[in-house]
Amino acid sequence: MAEKKTVKKTAKKTTKKAEPTENKTLVIVESPAKAKTIEKYLGKKYKVIASKGHLRDLPKSQIGVDIENGFEPKYINIRGKGDLIKQIKKDAEKYPKIYLATDLDREGEAISWHLSKLLDIDEDKECRIVFNEITKDAIQNAVKHPRKINTDLVNAQQARRILDRIVGYKLSPLLWAKINRKGLSAGRVQSVALKLIVDRENEIQNFVPEEYWTLDADVKDQKKNKFTINFYGDKKGKIKLQNKERVDGIIKDLDQKEYVVSDKKLGVRKKNAPPPFITSSLQQEAARKLNYTAKRTMMIAQELYEGVNIKGEGHVGLITYMRTDSTRISEEGRNAARAYILNQYGKEYVYYGKASAPKGANVADAHEAIRPTLPLRSPETVKDSLKPEAFKLYSLVWNRFLASQMMPAVYDTVALTVDAGDYVFKASGSEIKFKGFMAAYVEGQDNKEEKEQKIPKDLEIGEILTLQKLKPEQHFTQPPPRFTEAMLIKMLEEKGIGRPSTYAPTIDTLQNRQYVYKEQKRFVPTELGEVVTELMKENFKDIVNVKFTANMEKELDEIEENKQDWKEILQGFYDKFKVDLEKAESTVEKIQIKDEETDVICEKCGRKMVIKNGRFGKFLACPGFPECRNTKPYTEKTDIPCPKCKDGKIIVRKTKTGRNFYGCSNYPECDFTSWKKPSGKYCPVCGSYMIRERNKLVCSNKKCGKEGNSGV
Repeated sequence: MAEKKTVKKTAKKTTKKAEPTENKTLVIVESPAKAKTIEKYLGKKYKVIASKGHLRDLPKSQIGVDIENGFEPKYINIRGKGDLIKQIKKDAEKYPKIYLATDLDREGEAISWHLSKLLDIDEDKECRIVFNEITKDAIQNAVKHPRKINTDLVNAQQARRILDRIVGYKLSPLLWAKINRKGLSAGRVQSVALKLIVDRENEIQNFVPEEYWTLDADVKDQKKNKFTINFYGDKKGKIKLQNKERVDGIIKDLDQKEYVVSDKKLGVRKKNAPPPFITSSLQQEAARKLNYTAKRTMMIAQELYEGVNIKGEGHVGLITYMRTDSTRISEEGRNAARAYILNQYGKEYVYYGKASAPKGANVADAHEAIRPTLPLRSPETVKDSLKPEAFKLYSLVWNRFLASQMMPAVYDTVALTVDAGDYVFKASGSEIKFKGFMAAYVEGQDNKEEKEQKIPKDLEIGEILTLQKLKPEQHFTQPPPRFTEAMLIKMLEEKGIGRPSTYAPTIDTLQNRQYVYKEQKRFVPTELGEVVTELMKENFKDIVNVKFTANMEKELDEIEENKQDWKEILQGFYDKFKVDLEKAESTVEKIQIKDEETDVICEKCGRKMVIKNGRFGKFLACPGFPECRNTKPYTEKTDIPCPKCKDGKIIVRKTKTGRNFYGCSNYPECDFTSWKKPSGKYCPVCGSYMIRERNKLVCSNKKCGKEGNSGV
């Protein structure tokens, strides 16, 4: 009997057919994170891919601009982007319709323009879509209203890029040749920012303190209410208290005099809500409240804009576009905020008036301020889905936006005049009557309510106050402070230098080039930074001239508005710049910057180590670099003897967070430390060491509190 063959049946493999692309649209954005969010909102008929930023740019190896031929740029594909470009071209061939959805600023428009060149998209084709926020409604509305690429925006970007390229690639070799340092650079915004820091340092170094005094009086009314009044002058007018002799004379005249209320004015003061954030104000407030650098703020804001995975919602864009200098808010955003405020705070908190006009030297009102995409999405509802730093920044944006749509805060004010013999004292105080926007947000270092002394409103004219204590106090005028990041950004913005998107990279460059470093979070110019600035001031006045640079920004705006020809602007700049450059190349002598030598011996090669300035301040380095790469932390040593062991010297140390403190050079044998610098002098009352504080000597023993002058 023949063996029966069994046939094993196997399931047929079915190959899933690729979905036809005839009716599908390709959308190209900048970042993969954004692509993921947008594809979810657009559905199956759309394929969304990312260019990952610019694909073409000027070459790094040469200037890449044909100056003699109308400033024609020579764009090339960016190194490392070849495979990505091939893939984008391959994808583009499959789709009959392509939308370019890069960011909505000049840079984004330029990226779309470069994409159109790479993909041979006709200039007259309506292929460009823009949106201010990554929400379903905004994205779906954008694809319904495509437009042509805005060549005015592109030309403004090209003009800025070429302008910066000319300055950078022409000036940097000059700096290398004239200063014995490699890696130096100059730039339109960078050089002005550096000059501001150097000028401020010169102001501080040249500042001569002037003495002045204040005279306050603690008083009590007939109902035992205590408050402070301040010396103003006499019946003829204000008197300046410039020395102790004058103050002592007035105190003598005030002996046995009655303090009589001679005038009282009650009033109401309103404080308007701050506008919603623009890029620069977000960077400033994040620095003040969160201690974030401008670079860190923008990185976090980018993530919040492009989309975050929110529990129960998926990938969601939490804030609107973060590069803007407009405070404008859409009606949709305003109405959503009003609805939330009405529900959470009440009708009296909702502001229904007109928004204030945008302020600033060069304000472009192309798109909205920075706001939450959905005001109903409070920070607490998304806290579990966000990293701590992202939660803090989102909270800042959300609270500020909500406050911007709320009523002003209202204060009851009291202004008081008190006569004491022939002399006059004054006082003012306020008490909050209605919190308004301050129920949601307060500007500044923290969210504590503003504190002003409360002066009794029921004081009567003619009422005699009881003097508790006269408080004379010596002061000295203070030099202007060094710039923090927030202060520098504010200054650049006020003077119309650069654009919101340029502030963070400019600050980064100044530190990377070792032109400045941070000391207690404030910028200090290095010797190199000062030398470069001096060279620029002497030979390229226009480049470091604040007004010239601000006017150049204005002209770039006018290119965007089709009021100026971009090549004519470039030609006008270059004609003068070329003359200055040729003159500097032939007349500027070489500058030798010598590192300061120390007595510290390099244990690796025996040379005396030198002081260098790095991104994070001073450090010790071996002069034998690159053969010897030894480095050490730098500690500033003083001639002040240690107050504890009397043997060591006081040196400046740093905590892990970069804060300066003072310690003994004999550490760890002597563990003396102090946040304040010892003066080398000792208190005549208790014997404790004295510290310098605001140009006077103060006993370090708080229970003693003895004050003196430099002669103590």
